[in-house]
Amino acid sequence: MGKHSQSVDLSILNRIYGNGRGWVFTPNHFQDIGSRTAIGLALMRHTAAGTIRKLARGLYDYPQSHPTLGLLNPTTDAIAKALAGRDATRLQPSGGYAANLLGLSDQIPMKVVFLTDGPTRRVKLGKQTITLKRTTPKNMAAAGKTSGLVIQALRHLGQRHVDDHLITQLRTRLADDDKKQLLKDLVFAPAWVADVMRQVATPKKS
Repeated sequence: MGKHSQSVDLSILNRIYGNGRGWVFTPNHFQDIGSRTAIGLALMRHTAAGTIRKLARGLYDYPQSHPTLGLLNPTTDAIAKALAGRDATRLQPSGGYAANLLGLSDQIPMKVVFLTDGPTRRVKLGKQTITLKRTTPKNMAAAGKTSGLVIQALRHLGQRHVDDHLITQLRTRLADDDKKQLLKDLVFAPAWVADVMRQVATPKKS
């Protein structure tokens, strides 16, 4: 292995170690270090050495290890962030995954969808499929906020499944600041969802 290859290898390793265990990445995370070929070969060598793990085509992680369970699977969010790329396009969990994050559903769906303002991408890991789906600016307006999660979770559950119990659940789980944000972001929600958000954010009359 030549000096340039050693330099690329070391630079890639330093970046991996710097991000810590649990980091999920693609070759694009190292495009400033060397050519695509040099990066690909370095990642092959680090994978063969057992330093990193190949999750899918073009997707790797620096795995966390558990004394009993062995190598742990990366988190869904970490995978989505890696797929979004180094430029960190915005992500908004949607569907059943948004409902799960809010505690409205116990199940983590096998098909997890993140809305994004970046390109659409999809990866299959074992039985789970993670999709980044390009969407409209309106759907991304509340991305990164609890209000964005609430909008997507309610859209997934559907109007006929929203009852007093669910409204109470949300009211109990959301912090006061989150409730204030719900009222600010009503404009980004469908009319019936906005009505539910208003109920969640408004103190219950005794």
